[in-house]
Amino acid sequence: MGETHSLSLRFLKRYFLPSSRQYCEMNDELTDFVPAYVELLERGELAGRVANAYQHLSDCDLCGRYCHVNRHETVQGAVCRTGERAVVYSFGPHHGEEDPIRGRNGSGTIFFSWCNLRCVFCQNWDISHRGAGREVESTELAEMMLSLQEQGCHNINLVSPSHVVAQIIAAVHRAAQRGLRLPLVFNTGGYDSREALALLDGVIDIYMPDMKYGDSRIARKYSKVRDYVEINREAVKEMYRQVGDLVTDERGVALRGLLVRHLVLPEDLAGTRNVFEFIAHEISLQTYLNLMDQYHPCYRADEHPPLDRPISHDEYQRALAMADKMGLHRLDQRQHRYW
Repeated sequence: MGETHSLSLRFLKRYFLPSSRQYCEMNDELTDFVPAYVELLERGELAGRVANAYQHLSDCDLCGRYCHVNRHETVQGAVCRTGERAVVYSFGPHHGEEDPIRGRNGSGTIFFSWCNLRCVFCQNWDISHRGAGREVESTELAEMMLSLQEQGCHNINLVSPSHVVAQIIAAVHRAAQRGLRLPLVFNTGGYDSREALALLDGVIDIYMPDMKYGDSRIARKYSKVRDYVEINREAVKEMYRQVGDLVTDERGVALRGLLVRHLVLPEDLAGTRNVFEFIAHEISLQTYLNLMDQYHPCYRADEHPPLDRPISHDEYQRALAMADKMGLHRLDQRQHRYW
């Protein structure tokens, strides 16, 4: 995860940045890019978006599970185990993301605890399944965003954010009023509801969803969710409608657009062909794709063969060949395990 700060208040400082010009003077690499949420703020619409988002918590439909729990009152029945306050594990500059996301200075990651998926092979199971971390108010979440900007990060990278959409929008509103001017990255497992994405329209600059599976039956077995493929594809279509293909600045750092992640699984459990056909035919041949080779058994994967072994060289090469055959050539170029 790189160097991250724990949530002790001694790490949190108040950064009063009244304008994007002041931040430009502090970071000479910042372009003239204006994040989407700044336009909402200037039109006076961002505060209303916050109020609307919190209303959804009373009958929650803010992820693909549609649990309809009143999260103002209880977390019982909510897989995310999260009420009115977000739970955060850590935050800090992260240099392990895709090239356009990490850039030179790193991506300003905020790792949210809990998750709306229950993957049996989760590598961060202590955070996502056990909820390691602590609750924070929106004011403190805004402090984290401003601190990451002060440290020179290229963006605010919201990791596992699907279940805390309302809390994120509230924090962005507070941070934007105080000078936040970095692109927002929605780094999601891809099980996102149309209602949540409607609230995020005009707030998020970069969507970075997983497309974990090409078959909902496999998703049900290994991630414990229903209709993953159908919900995931509807979500990715909406994300693309909002932000389009990934756009970078002159340094290759992402400013706006869609970046898709797909993790190759043993014996093609991820349904790679189906995922690539969808991207190629229904999204865009210019989709920036991170075809990930780093699968290794974690959590309870040893109980679910063939997930009890890493992928082979041949399995990854077949996935690369499939991307090439589908015309998907905009691949993340980091050094891979088998290259």
